[in-house]
Amino acid sequence: MIRWKIAQWFELKWWKNYLTSKSKPEYIAWKTNYWLSLIDSIGQSQRVSKAKTIADFGCGPFGLALANNNWQKRLVAIDPLLSKYESQISFFSKADYPATSFITKAIEEFGVNEKFDVVFCMNAINHVHDIEKAYDVVCGSCAETGRIIISIDAHNFAFFKHLFRLLPGDILHPYQFDLKEYKAFMEVRGFKIIKEHCSKREFFFDHYVLVASPQQ
Repeated sequence: MIRWKIAQWFELKWWKNYLTSKSKPEYIAWKTNYWLSLIDSIGQSQRVSKAKTIADFGCGPFGLALANNNWQKRLVAIDPLLSKYESQISFFSKADYPATSFITKAIEEFGVNEKFDVVFCMNAINHVHDIEKAYDVVCGSCAETGRIIISIDAHNFAFFKHLFRLLPGDILHPYQFDLKEYKAFMEVRGFKIIKEHCSKREFFFDHYVLVASPQQ
C-alpha cells in the first residue's frame, strides 16, 4: 500500500510536469486522435461504434472521455485521482465531457453492478494497489459478448523484472510483470486473448495492447 501511495503521488506530479509546456487545445486534439487511431489500429473501431456502454478503468485525466465527446456513449470513467486532477491540473475539467460519468475510486473499489460492452484499462493495471482484485473488477465488468481492451508495459528480461520488484526502478508502477504473466491474469479468469498488438518497443519494456473476450 505504501508503494502504491508513493506511485500515486508521483503520477500526479508527472502529469503536472508533462503538461507545463503544452497548449491545452493542441494537446486535447492530439490525444483525442491518439485514442481514435489506437482503437482503429487494433481493429476495434466497429465494436466500439456499436457498443452502448463503455468503462474506462484507470482513466487518468485524458482517457477515453476525449473520444467519447465524438461517440456520445454511456461511458463510465474510474480513477482514484480524478478529484486531484480536476483541482490541480488546469487542463482537466469534468464539465468538458458531459457524456461521461466520472467516479473517483480505485479500480479495486468499484462495485461491479453493471456489465459493459467494451471495458478499457489503458496503462493502468500495474498502477493499482491490489492487482488480483483489480483484474476481478475489470473482468467482472465485461458483458458476456463484450471485449476488454487493456494496455500494459511488459518486461523483456526476467533479471530486470525481479530487480524492479525489489528496487524503485519504475516508481510509477508498483507491479512488474512480463507479457506471459499479464495474459495469464486474463486467462485464469475465463478470458481468451484474441489480439496482441505491440504498440512500442523499448529496452526494458515492450508496450502491448491486449484484446480479450470471455470464453463461451
